[in-house]
Amino acid sequence: MKKAKPIMIQGTMSNAGKSLLCAALCRIFKQDGYRVAPFKSQNMALNSFITEDGLEMGRAQVVQAEAAGLSPSVLMNPILLKPTTDVGSQVIVCGKAIGNMRAADYFKYKKQLVPTIMEAYDALAAENDVIVIEGAGSPAEINLKADDIVNMGLAKMVRAPVLLVGDIDRGGVFAQLYGTVALLSEEERKMVKATLINKFRGDVSILAPGLDMLYDLVKVPCAGVVPYLHVEIDDEDSLSERLRAGARGQIDVAVISLPHISNFTDFSPFSHFSGVSLRYIKRLSDFGAPDLVILPGTKSTIADLKWMRQSGLEAEVLKAAARGVPVFGICGGFQMLGKRISDPQAVEGGGEICGMGLFPFETVFGAEKTRTQTAGTLSGLDGIFADLCGRRYRGYEIHMGQSGTQTAVLQNGNVYGSYIHGLFDEDGIAACMVEALYRARGLTFDASAGFDARAFRESQYDELASAVRAALDMDMIYSILEGGV
Repeated sequence: MKKAKPIMIQGTMSNAGKSLLCAALCRIFKQDGYRVAPFKSQNMALNSFITEDGLEMGRAQVVQAEAAGLSPSVLMNPILLKPTTDVGSQVIVCGKAIGNMRAADYFKYKKQLVPTIMEAYDALAAENDVIVIEGAGSPAEINLKADDIVNMGLAKMVRAPVLLVGDIDRGGVFAQLYGTVALLSEEERKMVKATLINKFRGDVSILAPGLDMLYDLVKVPCAGVVPYLHVEIDDEDSLSERLRAGARGQIDVAVISLPHISNFTDFSPFSHFSGVSLRYIKRLSDFGAPDLVILPGTKSTIADLKWMRQSGLEAEVLKAAARGVPVFGICGGFQMLGKRISDPQAVEGGGEICGMGLFPFETVFGAEKTRTQTAGTLSGLDGIFADLCGRRYRGYEIHMGQSGTQTAVLQNGNVYGSYIHGLFDEDGIAACMVEALYRARGLTFDASAGFDARAFRESQYDELASAVRAALDMDMIYSILEGGV
């Protein structure tokens, strides 16, 4: 039976750029004529996606699947951890939540998931030529190595050669790489076939002496120095640089940056219009006078609504709504806009809280999570966003609570809400909303400046692949791929 060749990207730390480098390799191998799929055995992130068959997976592997030209599948990410507290997460296995676990309990349990991981990997390997595997955090977390299922533990299971990437932008990249290799066992060191340096700004020749000394220390070559890239590709989690307040544009869109914000990439389409600022607000002093306020999704709706209340941001949103500023809630943010949220089964820790009262519905959390893709035509809307009526939408729902509404977008005056993630990507919906905001300000919107989200994403994958291909020694990469371990 056919078996794909694996290659694995591990990092010296979280946010070293593993996800984007894996996406780049997926695109490069696809461009070179291979059938390639991404894989990450265990992902911890609040950015997730619902597949066509209603299963939940991490968004990083969705991005990598798109780069590879494949439809996302939970086989690419069999385990997803969605943090619910500082010490616990919802555990999602093969796309379905099996419950919440404290970190210590999950640590004891996770070895039981090895057969599930291998079944998913083997299914992908049987259908592809190459599997690009992403690690998590660092393989040198020596307190976790004994039961590792995502870094060297996984590399051993699938016999994957490893490329170790360090982040030079944060400083100390040679110490990162040398220290990581030094903390590996002798068997693990043999699996590291090359190092990579990521996020470099400047003249690569200046690094040459350091690269020679690094080789002398770790005894593996450097496969390339990747420049600091400015591509618009979805980030894995809230470490993203996008979650900043930023400057105000002609049209100002303010997203409340909730402590447990999820799927914040829902709003990226607004950032592609000239004259529009997309700001993520964490403090009352940054609120200003936005033209549109967005309440995003969250993994901890009740806790984040309490945070909004305590920070003064809830009162500021209510004041804006009373002035006629459009307010739009998505998923958990939509639930916050109702009268009450109740969690009788302690799905998110239990309790209940009064909502913001801008919609008449109440939300009750139950044990079953709604997971579905959805599509249709918007209707029944008036006011500033009346022109959205008749536009096609497509997206997905992923939420625990039920609010007694089946409407794609619910409206109450200038307040709007929806459970649909990805709503603003579709059929010029963001452009229609931006044009309405311009019109409300008495400004002229250039309707010719349309934005095709899918075409743009494809161009960004190609740009990413081109930059990474130029930076890497691809002959070395292919030699490592062919040689295995």
